[in-house]
Amino acid sequence: MNTQHKLLSSCPVSCFADEIAESLDRQIEVLSRLGISYVELRSADGINVSDFTMNFAKEVKKKLDQANIHISAIGSPIGKIGIDDDFDAHLQKLSHTEQMADIFETPYIRMFSFYIPENYVAADCRSEVLFRTEAMIAEAAHNNITLLHENEKGIYGDNASRCLDLMQQFAGKHFSCTFDFANFIQCGQDPLEAYEMLSPYISYVHVKDALFATREVVPAGTGDGHLPEIFQKLDASGYHGFLSLEPHLANFSGLAALEHNAAIRTENNTEKAFCVAWEAFQKVLG
Repeated sequence: MNTQHKLLSSCPVSCFADEIAESLDRQIEVLSRLGISYVELRSADGINVSDFTMNFAKEVKKKLDQANIHISAIGSPIGKIGIDDDFDAHLQKLSHTEQMADIFETPYIRMFSFYIPENYVAADCRSEVLFRTEAMIAEAAHNNITLLHENEKGIYGDNASRCLDLMQQFAGKHFSCTFDFANFIQCGQDPLEAYEMLSPYISYVHVKDALFATREVVPAGTGDGHLPEIFQKLDASGYHGFLSLEPHLANFSGLAALEHNAAIRTENNTEKAFCVAWEAFQKVLG
């Protein structure tokens, strides 16, 4: 008889369903078959959530409600622009995205801390990053939204020390941390070290693994992300936030727009790749 404790059994599980298919209807079919009832909403029918019209958002919400699928967070591209790009227009995009969060009944919006130009080092841009981040948090607070900063290669907060810098400056009700294993690996950062530094601030987890040797994204538990060990640490800490599967194993629609210099994935059957990632994730949980 297997008496092994299932890790993080009280944590709700979510995913990026646009990695299944571009079509919202097909996303819903597969989610329902797999028994997944939460989505981190990034795109539907090829449209990014930050570009939804109000009417389209309501149509998407109606379809999701009918399937009993809820939104764990808005997987927005907020902050995924260059540090020199127009910030006023980006604040307007954030305001619109907050309206989307209201429609989809989630308090969470995923965000980033701006791409650093190739001819700069991150320290050169710190003051501007802090200025922009503070302004975004103020905007979010006005609408009772929590911004979840994701570590992402190429942005200011790509490694643990700069993520910690942002958290020490701004962490609170309206600003917290999304922890992404694979993104740390792709920046040469040990995820275990990152976890120890950031654990007090983690409110959301992206389930994605990768290999240090090649930076290739691989199914959960098969890379160098230390997912089982970190899941055990999260479990012991009493973590009860979302675990959001972001497979990145296939050439799904929109990949090139999400990543600078996106690598070509070897698996082009997006639905198959998602199911492989889902099964690996369930295996890590026990």
